[in-house]
Amino acid sequence: MINLLIVDDHVLFREGLTSLIKSQPDFRVLGEAGSVEEAVEMARNLRPDVVLMDFSLPDGTGLEATQAILAEKPDTRIVFLTVHEEDERLFAAIRSGARGYLLKNLPVTKLLASLRGMERGEAPLSRAMTSRVLNAFSTSSISQSGDRTMMEQLTDREQEVLREVARGSTNREIAQRLYISENTVKNHIHSILKKLNLSNRRELMRFAERYGLRP
Repeated sequence: MINLLIVDDHVLFREGLTSLIKSQPDFRVLGEAGSVEEAVEMARNLRPDVVLMDFSLPDGTGLEATQAILAEKPDTRIVFLTVHEEDERLFAAIRSGARGYLLKNLPVTKLLASLRGMERGEAPLSRAMTSRVLNAFSTSSISQSGDRTMMEQLTDREQEVLREVARGSTNREIAQRLYISENTVKNHIHSILKKLNLSNRRELMRFAERYGLRP
């Protein structure tokens, strides 16, 4: 039996989905919530196996509700069920700890099949969302590989300076930590930018984040 909590700000949608799911012998809807506050409270009291989470809620977002629920009960499986197809929201949901991301135009039979698949360790993702996740990981992998090659061009001292830049340190702070002059720090940063084919400190920070140097 899969125990569900449905979180959505539209009452008709919640009630309609509840009615459809209740007819399935292996599902049980424990409750419905229409806000972040209700979702967190009901998840705390009802302890559902799965939470179907909308993205937009009247007192916040599904991301906030997800983080709050998982902070109290980390094993809760949260699946976003939303109309939003933007990559930004998809990846934000995954970063927040969600196990899946489904679109509301999904037929109910596929929704139920996706939720059942979770019991076999499958991630419930709409087909379009799956392609985007795979493309993002592929691009990230290629980018990180290229970053590693570029990092090999830097001297040990330049890598030390880059790590300090990644921490948000000023030139003066870097000079003090590494026992070198500020002018030497500037020269190192100029050399790093040239070797990495970057234009400014902001791009250097982005590179450091991709490479995993930022704390």
